[in-house]
Amino acid sequence: MEKLSGKTLSENLAWVAGQRSPGELLNLPEKVLQFGTGVLLRALPDFIIDQANKAGIFNGRIVVVKSTGQGGTDAFAGQDNLYTVCVRGITAGRLVQENVINTSVSRVLTASAQWAEILEFAASETLEVVISNTTEVGIVPVEENIHAGVPASFPGKLLAVLYRRYQHFQGDESRGLVIIPTELISDNGDKLRKILLDLARFNTLEEGFRAWLENHNTFCNSLVDRIVPGAPKGDLAGEIRKELPYEDSLCIMSEPYALWAISGDEKVAEKLSFVRVKAGAFVEPDITRFKELKLRLLNGTHTLTCGLAYLAGFSTVKEAMSDGDFFTFLNELMFKEIVSSIPYALSKEESEAFGREVIDRFKNPFIEHFWINITLNYTQKIEMRVVSLLQEYYRKNQAVPKYMAAGLAAYIRFMKPVTEKEGKWYGELDGTAYLLQDQQAAVFKSIYEEKSLVGSILGHTDFWGGADLRQIPGLEEAVTEDLETLNSRGSRYLIRQVIH
Repeated sequence: MEKLSGKTLSENLAWVAGQRSPGELLNLPEKVLQFGTGVLLRALPDFIIDQANKAGIFNGRIVVVKSTGQGGTDAFAGQDNLYTVCVRGITAGRLVQENVINTSVSRVLTASAQWAEILEFAASETLEVVISNTTEVGIVPVEENIHAGVPASFPGKLLAVLYRRYQHFQGDESRGLVIIPTELISDNGDKLRKILLDLARFNTLEEGFRAWLENHNTFCNSLVDRIVPGAPKGDLAGEIRKELPYEDSLCIMSEPYALWAISGDEKVAEKLSFVRVKAGAFVEPDITRFKELKLRLLNGTHTLTCGLAYLAGFSTVKEAMSDGDFFTFLNELMFKEIVSSIPYALSKEESEAFGREVIDRFKNPFIEHFWINITLNYTQKIEMRVVSLLQEYYRKNQAVPKYMAAGLAAYIRFMKPVTEKEGKWYGELDGTAYLLQDQQAAVFKSIYEEKSLVGSILGHTDFWGGADLRQIPGLEEAVTEDLETLNSRGSRYLIRQVIH
C-alpha cells in the first residue's frame, strides 16, 4: 500500500470530499504562520482551515514552525504534509466515524535549521495570520537578544518575525498581522502582546516598530476545545488502517466537537473568513460566554462528578455514562442546577444546547478519559469552577443544590489522606491506594483530625478564593449528611438516594 501523498490524494478523489481538486487545494497561497506541530493545532485550527479551503472560503495554507528539538519533519515531508484526522464520537445522539485528509499544511520548517526560510516567509505578501500553541509555558517573558541567532522562546521568535516584516515593508501599516495564540491561559492574546512590547523595549527596537507592533497588529484572545487523543491505538488503530486506502504515519484521532472562539471585530472576522464554514470557529468581540459555558457545564460537571464516579468504582467517563443511575445524576446536576447557576447572562436555550453537546462528548465510546486524572488539582478546580455556582444557585433559589452538595461530599471523602510515601499523600478505596494529586493534600491531613470536618473544609477560605462556604445556609448540614452516607453505604447508594 502506498503512503499518503499528493499522488495518492489525486488517485482517491473521494477522500477530498469532492469539493475541489487536489491540485487546487495543494496550490493555494500561504496565508498562515503557525508555531507548533501538536495534535490540537492539527485537529482544530488546521482542520477548520482545511474545511474552509475545501468549501472555497478561506483559500490559504499554513506554514508550520517546529520549535522543539524533539523529532524531525521527515514524516511531514514524506507525505507532502498531508495527514488524516479520524473523527470518532457522538453528535446529537448519532455515531460519527469519518476520516478526513487534511490538506491545509504546505510546509513544516524547523526553527533551528531553517530560520532563514522562516524569516523569508515573514516578508511574504500573502501572510496574514499567526497561530500558536506552544503550551502554557510558551507565553512567558524571556529577556533575550532576538538578533543573536534563533531566539529560544516563542515570543522571541515571533518578535523576530514581526520585526523582519516591519523592516521589509518599511513600516507599512496595512502589513500588520492577526495573531491568535491558542495556549490554554486566560487572555492569551493580551498577555502575548504585552510580552512582545516588553521584549521589543529590551531589545531597544526603534520606536516606530514598537508603534507599528502595538497599533497595526491585532492580538486576539482565544479559547480552544477539542479532545484529540493523538494517534489511534489498539483495536481502533487496526480498524482505521483497514479503512484507509493508503499508509499514514501522521494519522490522528479527534472527537467531533470543535470550538475555536476568537475575540475580534468585523475586520478580524473578514480576515479570518474560515469562520464562515461553521466548523466550530467563531469571531466575536467578547468570548466570555464561550468561557463560561465550558468552565461551568463541561469542566464544572466533571469536577462535581469525578469523586463520586471514582468512589463508585468507575474507571472512565464512558463507563460511568453507561450506568443508568450515574447518567441520571450527571444529567440532573447539569440541567437542574448548573444551567440556572452560571454567573453570566446566558439564555437557557443556549446553555441547554451546550449541555446536550457535553453529554454527547461524555458518552463518546472511542475516548478513554480516566476519572482519576480529572481529580488533578481537585481543590483548585472547585474554587475556579464550582464556588460561584453554589453561591448563585442559593441566591436564586434560597435552597441548597442537592447534586452539588453530593459532589462536595465526594470531594471531601476522596481527599482523605491515609498514607504518605516520599512526600506524596495517598487516599484509599477498598484497600487500593490512589494518589492525591492536589496541592492541599497535606493540609487535608490536619483538617481530617478535626471534629468539625465539613465545617473546617467549607470554611477554609484559603481554598475558596476568600469565600466562606459555611455562609450558604444549609450547605454544611447537607454535605455532612451526604458524607456520612458515603462513608457508611458507599457512592452508588448516595447517587441513587440523591436522584430518587
